[in-house]
Amino acid sequence: MSVNATTVSAGEALRVLQAGWAAQMAGGLTVSWMLHGRPGVGKTELVQSLASQIGAELFDLRLTTIEPQDLRGLPYFDHEAKKTVWYRPEDLPDTAAPAILFLDELTAAAPALQPTVYGLLQERRVGRHRLPANVMIVAAGNRVEDGAIAYDMGTALSDRLIHMIVQANAEDWVKHYAMPAGIHPIVAAFIRTRPDLLETTEDSLRRGQMIACTPRSWTRVSRIMDSVSDRALRGVMIAGTVGSAAAAEFALLADEIAATVQIEAMLATPRRERAALYPRTLHGLTALVYGLTGAASRENLAVAIEILADLRGMGGPALGGLPVSELASFGFELLIGRAFEQGWQEVFAGSEAYAGYAAERRAAGLP
Repeated sequence: MSVNATTVSAGEALRVLQAGWAAQMAGGLTVSWMLHGRPGVGKTELVQSLASQIGAELFDLRLTTIEPQDLRGLPYFDHEAKKTVWYRPEDLPDTAAPAILFLDELTAAAPALQPTVYGLLQERRVGRHRLPANVMIVAAGNRVEDGAIAYDMGTALSDRLIHMIVQANAEDWVKHYAMPAGIHPIVAAFIRTRPDLLETTEDSLRRGQMIACTPRSWTRVSRIMDSVSDRALRGVMIAGTVGSAAAAEFALLADEIAATVQIEAMLATPRRERAALYPRTLHGLTALVYGLTGAASRENLAVAIEILADLRGMGGPALGGLPVSELASFGFELLIGRAFEQGWQEVFAGSEAYAGYAAERRAAGLP
């Protein structure tokens, strides 16, 4: 049975859930949500981001690892009242603070568990225990066609949920996930220049291959890049994470970037001597933008602004006609976002380099 809901990126799904939370807190909409999507597309990370942004405690229940009594609790006999009483399980929220109850792997849960889940999704209770009004319920799971272990969701269950299909989107991933998550700049640059390799599950299934590229697997590649310095050992690990073909392409890019991108040196070099340090390839410049944003601090932000502003003047024959203006604009979008997150707006306000860059854009009729 297909899921006839809207397909959205992870960033769009996050914005929908934020609006749902706001509506729930205003007392106008208390519902349960369901995120469908292929394995590794980022459903769990999405819910973790939501919890962080709204300041909620996350109660993460993996439904494939529990039995009905784990949700219902355990009974004991109250001799004085002459009745059976149930101990509430500690995995269910019972707090006055904001909380998210995340029912992960819902579509892979045993059918015997579903009647217990019904009460949580529709009535927000299990037995006599009711969830507080400040608890948001979000479920997630794979679809049968995704090649994962999954059961078709019956109408009795699906009717209790608002559904969204989460699909990997490279632009959304690099802009809204890679930077906040601290993804290695080489990984971010690779996905921006090879967006077709962010998610290859369907292609891998068609080829009969076990390993596919997913947002989750590229996050793991980022951790490998941060943790393993030996190139040969790192290559084996990455091939075992995203497959040998994607790993070979990534290795070529990583070598190129490692040889040309010198972020620390650029930040330490006077402005008039910096031109020779700019990479001469699109891959290298893209990695420079991500690495510069990730390395930015209040102390070096003014220099980072200069580096991006001067990138616009590095085009033409010097860089073989590469789209440096567009890349500089994208870099400023990332850097401004980081500055607002950290409260560094005054550095931009006082930057002559950024004022010159903004004036050039206005003169060209650009926003």
